[in-house]
Parts: sequence; structure tokens; C-alpha cells
Amino acid sequence: MHEMSLMYEIIQLVSEDAKLRGFQKVKQIQVIVGDLSNVLPDALEWAFLYFCRERACLLNEESQLTIIREKAISQCQNCLFQFEPDYRIALCPKCNLLDGLIISGETFQVEFYEGSD
Repeated sequence: MHEMSLMYEIIQLVSEDAKLRGFQKVKQIQVIVGDLSNVLPDALEWAFLYFCRERACLLNEESQLTIIREKAISQCQNCLFQFEPDYRIALCPKCNLLDGLIISGETFQVEFYEGSD
């Protein structure tokens, strides 16, 4: 499960920045996870809870994770119709061509975090 290593990297990066800003704890982390990002939100949340229990970096058992899901949307380059693809490559439901460009759903990023003294 690569979500464990992804969450550990997020926690390290957030904690380093929080220390630079003088925070003693990280209260909340908000992450955007796209449907096509190859990241499982449930596994990411499980990893976060594990690191909270272990008090990794600046986390504790009161720290919270918020996951914002980003819906996958493709736009057909032929007819410009926007649709929700099942996979990275999908037929346009309007013109039946494999000419879709993914315009959202691949994001995996920290949106913000909240720290405290």
C-alpha cells in the first residue's frame, strides 16, 4: 500500500513547514485526492490515523485529516463534450471517439494545514 509512504511524506513536509513557522502541533491537514490519482482515500486515512497514534512528527491523536475528492472529468477534443471517464482512456459518449483530454481528477496535493503552538 503506497498510501502509507505518501502520507508519511505529507506529514514530514507539513511538519517541517510548521516548525519553521513556530508551530508545536499540526491540528489539521486537508488533502485533495483525484479519482484518477491512483490514491485510495480510505487507505490514506488509515495511514494518517496510524501516524497520529504513533505521534509522528507534529501529529497527535487529536489531529485531523480532511480529504476532498476531485471528480474525474474529460473533454472530447473532437466535439468538446465533457464527461466522466471510467478510466484514463475513454470513449466520448457523444461522438464515440477516443479523443478525450483529462481536465480534472488527477490531483493529489495538500490544500492546507493548520498548526498550533
